[in-house]
Amino acid sequence: MNRLARFAGFGRRKAIETPPEEAPPLVEEAAPRIDPETLREPIVAALRGVHDPEIPVNIYDLGLIYSIDIAETGAVAIDMTLTAPGCPVAGMMPLMVKSAVERVEGVKGADVTLVWDPPWNQERMSEEARLQLGLL
Repeated sequence: MNRLARFAGFGRRKAIETPPEEAPPLVEEAAPRIDPETLREPIVAALRGVHDPEIPVNIYDLGLIYSIDIAETGAVAIDMTLTAPGCPVAGMMPLMVKSAVERVEGVKGADVTLVWDPPWNQERMSEEARLQLGLL
């Protein structure tokens, strides 16, 4: 007998109260956890694919990425800077970084913050970047 018929009392010979059906308990599905360190290398590789339009070196080797924090949920927080506060790409560079990082498999979202402290200087550049720019 379906629920509606039972509710309406069809098919009963005498009035018998039936116990209400219990709803199954709600089970929250936990977000899958990942090892943040397994995402670090692919994220760095993605960052090496982003270039400052004025300098022929990627932003990671330029030392513009100050920190990469990866949560077990796949959320990524990045602090970055630019070579100068008046940089003409200041508005689009964080969006380029966010887009590149969010394309990495396993990343569930990226938050990119532009910071100015400490100020960027050439000491933050990798040896490879210095070599590319003829500074070594």
